[in-house]
Amino acid sequence: MIDDLAEALGGIDVLVNNAGRGGRAAFLEQTLADFEAELAVNLTGAFVCAQAAARRMVAAGRGGRIVNVTSVHEHVPLPDSSAYCATKGGLGLLTKCMALELAEHGITVNAVAPGEIATPMTGAHDVDPHGEDRPGIPLGRPGDAHEIAATIAHLASAEASYTTGASFVVDGGLLLMAAVR
Repeated sequence: MIDDLAEALGGIDVLVNNAGRGGRAAFLEQTLADFEAELAVNLTGAFVCAQAAARRMVAAGRGGRIVNVTSVHEHVPLPDSSAYCATKGGLGLLTKCMALELAEHGITVNAVAPGEIATPMTGAHDVDPHGEDRPGIPLGRPGDAHEIAATIAHLASAEASYTTGASFVVDGGLLLMAAVR
C-alpha cells in the first residue's frame, strides 16, 4: 500500500502511522487470537508501513518524517488491556530504534502518545470533548482529535527537524495523576 501511494503521489516525505485497535480483556482471559490481532494492527502494521516509507525516503535522499501514534499506555499500564499496552509500548521502543538508525539519512522518527481522545475507539465520536466532564484528568475533559493532529503536524514540519526519538504525551495531564494518591 505504501509503495502504491508513493508512486501515485510522486514520493513520500511524511508517514503517520495512526492505525490502532484496542480490545479489553483480563490478562488471564486474553486469547492468543485477540492478542495477535492487536499485534498485527498496532505494531506489525506500523513496522511494515514505516519500513516501506523509510526505504523510499532513503532512496530519494531528501530525508523525511515518521510519526507513530502510540498511547499514554505506551508509558503506563491499563487494567484489562495487556495486549494493547504491550503493542503500544513496543511501538514506542520501535520508534526509538528507528530514530537511531534513520537519523543518518535525515529522517526523524517520533511518537505521539494520546490520552483519552473523543474517537470511535473510545466511544465518544462526534462528541464535543470540551463539554465532557472527566474529573480524573487535570484539564477535566477528553481531548479532541484536532489537538493530536496539531502535534503530529508540528513533528512533520521543518520546525521539528532537530527532534527525533521522542514520545510526546498529549493527554490533558492524565499521566500526572500517578503522583496523586
